Amino acid sequence: MEVNHQTAGRAEVLSVSFHLNGELVQVNTSPVARVVDVLRDELDQTGTKLSCGIGRCGACSILVNGKLTVSCLLLAYQLDGASVTTIEGLSGQGEMDPVQEAFLEEGGFQCGYCTPGMVMAVKSLLDSNHEPDQHAIQGALAGNLCRCTGYGGIIRSVQCAAAKRNAVR
Repeated sequence: MEVNHQTAGRAEVLSVSFHLNGELVQVNTSPVARVVDVLRDELDQTGTKLSCGIGRCGACSILVNGKLTVSCLLLAYQLDGASVTTIEGLSGQGEMDPVQEAFLEEGGFQCGYCTPGMVMAVKSLLDSNHEPDQHAIQGALAGNLCRCTGYGGIIRSVQCAAAKRNAVR
């Protein structure tokens, strides 16, 4: 990580390198830039949504070094050397991730705004728990808010995604 202190009242510029969806990227940005803004505005990863901006809704959830993280509370310098996966990084070679397929099949969304964060939360859950029960599913989704669905379709989507992943094992 390289910090370039500029003079004459200009803001600091920070050079941060990290892997984004498997590719090494380098960004020159403000040290206090939120990761959600860097992803959306500088790296064109617009699937990551900004809603509450205070870490309560989960719409901006991403995986950082495999751990579910809300990107609105993360600053750019914290990504240096990290591995980041956004919703765009789940689809490989034109194929959707089983979690994405399950959300489509089971109607796990309505307006779709919370869906990227929900999908990332479910991926994180299923990476660590191959057969989650109702309690584990509810716990994993506790940080993600949806104002449209009532969660029935979302929970069915999680169960479907778990079944899909277990069938492949």
